Amino acid sequence: METDGGAAKWRRRTTLQGATGVAPLAAGGDTMAAPAATNPQEENAVMPNATVELMINGQMQRLEVDVRTSLLDLLREQLQLSGTKKGCNQGACGACTILVNGQRVDACLTLAVMHNGAQITTIEGLASGGTLHPLQAAFIEHDAFQCGYCTPGQILSGIACIAEGHAGSPEEIRAWMSGNICRCGAYPGIVAAITDAARGG
Repeated sequence: METDGGAAKWRRRTTLQGATGVAPLAAGGDTMAAPAATNPQEENAVMPNATVELMINGQMQRLEVDVRTSLLDLLREQLQLSGTKKGCNQGACGACTILVNGQRVDACLTLAVMHNGAQITTIEGLASGGTLHPLQAAFIEHDAFQCGYCTPGQILSGIACIAEGHAGSPEEIRAWMSGNICRCGAYPGIVAAITDAARGG
């Protein structure tokens, strides 16, 4: 900034430097980048851990978790329950659908620490004594999968769909299962399997 008779004048180069954080051209013609401002406290900050207790597939688990850990990453990385799939990791595909207190939840969108004391069911917890859950059996009967990647989420979501009373017709099932994407296009089999299981078939 220069002064001329007491009046302040902003020089173009000074103004651009302040706005962009880039210093003027050096003698060699290279742009000199201004050093980024840092906060030592932020750099040294450590996110705290928290203890959560979760009833997962009928077994109580007491776990120490980083407060930023998603429920999906807790299941897959700490408990090795890899049946719950990581698809889009944005809540758009439904591959990570699980049941939390009986309600379907996209595990990638929620933090583990938010569910202390909750009852959680994953695909690993459905079969009992070697006997498949009726919807698991129906998926096999109706060829309701191809690659199988979306199948765990489809089945958990289908169980909730039936429990919610939204399996009265193929149209209703398609509407209430629309959050679960099957890239193989096995939708007719999925709808048939849910219809069959809802009727007790």
